[in-house]
Amino acid sequence: MARYTGPVCRLCRRAGEKLFLKGERCYTPRCAIERRRRAPGNIPQRRRRISEWGVQLREKQKARQAYGMLERQFHGYFVTALRMPGVTGTNLLQLLERRLDNVVYRLGFAAARQQARQWVLHGHFTVNGRKVSIPSYRVRPGEIVAWKETSKRKALFVDASQQVGQRPVPEWLELDRGEMAGIVNRVPEASDLDSLVDTRLIVEHYSR
Repeated sequence: MARYTGPVCRLCRRAGEKLFLKGERCYTPRCAIERRRRAPGNIPQRRRRISEWGVQLREKQKARQAYGMLERQFHGYFVTALRMPGVTGTNLLQLLERRLDNVVYRLGFAAARQQARQWVLHGHFTVNGRKVSIPSYRVRPGEIVAWKETSKRKALFVDASQQVGQRPVPEWLELDRGEMAGIVNRVPEASDLDSLVDTRLIVEHYSR
């Protein structure tokens, strides 16, 4: 499965804001944005007006990189959202938020989506008691995401249990910290979705 394997801090510097791709490091002074805010590369730092297309492209790239996907997969999500009833931008974020790797991240089991994706690929999580190793698996209301029993004896589970609770859990999810499991209460609504991305610009970009 294709994915970006380069330095993720460059992505934040290119976006000009934190995408929270490095977990705890993003909340410390070691964050690349805190240390060196300018865009990567030997580009002359002169002010120039960004075109409307450029603004839309930057917003799309920001969303794609935040959720850890390449262009073809992200565009596939947009096409699916476009065919669904309702607001396309809201549908897009709902599809992205319901990915299993994102749910693992939102529950606080992983410090970043990239880490959550790796752990899901390695088969450390179950959905309704069955192992699921597909990061793009779309969770449904009523499903329970939990650690696999054999994985609870590993050091990574100890690390994960210590970081649970450091970030707020969205209202559409319910965390059982004692069992280290999470329940999907409902499909996320517009008020639950992350305001990091302006989906209107993404829809306009793909609609050109």
